[in-house]
Amino acid sequence: MKTALTIAGSDCSGGAGIQADLKTFSAHGVYGMSVITSVVAENTARVITYQDIEPEIIRDQMRAVFEDIRPDAVKVGMLSNPTTMETVASGLEEWKPAAIVLDPVMVAKNGSSLMEDEAVRTLIDRVLPLASVLTPNIPEAERIAGGSIESLDEMKEAARTINAGCHAAVLVKGGHAIGDAIDVLYDGDEFHYYSVPRIRTTNTHGTGCTLSSAIASWMALGFPLDQAVGRAKTYVTGAIEHALPLGHGHGPTNHFHRFFPEAGTRSQEARQ
Repeated sequence: MKTALTIAGSDCSGGAGIQADLKTFSAHGVYGMSVITSVVAENTARVITYQDIEPEIIRDQMRAVFEDIRPDAVKVGMLSNPTTMETVASGLEEWKPAAIVLDPVMVAKNGSSLMEDEAVRTLIDRVLPLASVLTPNIPEAERIAGGSIESLDEMKEAARTINAGCHAAVLVKGGHAIGDAIDVLYDGDEFHYYSVPRIRTTNTHGTGCTLSSAIASWMALGFPLDQAVGRAKTYVTGAIEHALPLGHGHGPTNHFHRFFPEAGTRSQEARQ
């Protein structure tokens, strides 16, 4: 069986973070493992607070996984402060996983910040260069690349700029744009485009976490990056289409929609 590791924060409501990643790994038939970087008290409506895990515990979690069940792919999510980033970066440099999918989680779906302002420079300098592929949404790509993104051409330019700085492939996600949900992948040589009709729904909690862990799953299963992204995009679209009507805010997607589509609902969804 193929294996994958998520290094991320814990979402106690189950829709994002470590919980979403492990569900996604399982849905793809990949054995999932985790290193928790922060414990986040959140639900579908708000983030109440979070507490970062001590660096030595993060380091020891990474050692426990890599020395015993080496992952075929690693997904990196919430790294809220420079110390956590440095600890994770050092561990990745030590253990050298073959595939690293990095989701630069900066803001929760409800708008709450999950990354300290001073940590962005550390993220750019220390963590991004270790990744195989980055998966920023438009606000995150704007912050990393500098400048605004209001068009497909500007998404492409931001991807080029980020790639030039860290040499990782860059997937700029278009979920925050208007119109069809177009994601742009730049692998350093060429662009790939992934477009699906936008689904009108508020049940999108954890979609970024889910997409990045789905990409890691397909990479662990041996698919090249462009195919891994395409398959992950299809999976996330289905998870949104069959989203779960839970909570009072941005409800969770249905990670097991391929097995239990009837658990979700399309009552609040309509394609534009």
